[in-house]
Amino acid sequence: MTTGDELLRVLAALDNPHRLRILAALADERDYVSNLARELGISRPLLQVHLRKLVAAGLVEGRAEVSPDGRAMKYYEIAPFRFELTPEVVRRAARTLSAPAAGAGGAEDRKVDG
Repeated sequence: MTTGDELLRVLAALDNPHRLRILAALADERDYVSNLARELGISRPLLQVHLRKLVAAGLVEGRAEVSPDGRAMKYYEIAPFRFELTPEVVRRAARTLSAPAAGAGGAEDRKVDG
């Protein structure tokens, strides 16, 4: 069963075109950061930000390895996952959501006139 917090983490991770492109690039084979950044046409720091979010959501796994020439390289690959999003899944997940912290409401929680 997916909890509400887990579902939100996954949906938030997928709510970005860069992260969808990263998942697509890793769908066939693992890759290391520098090559993946070149392939996607984004900077390594930006790629790292997105990879951290994908790892936190459980969609991607990272592993440091030493290359034959002695360089440390970080490889990423798709973590096995499967999500089915139905009204029933959402209903069950909503029951398990953590209570938001006081004052943590975003713009969507504020009243908008108009």
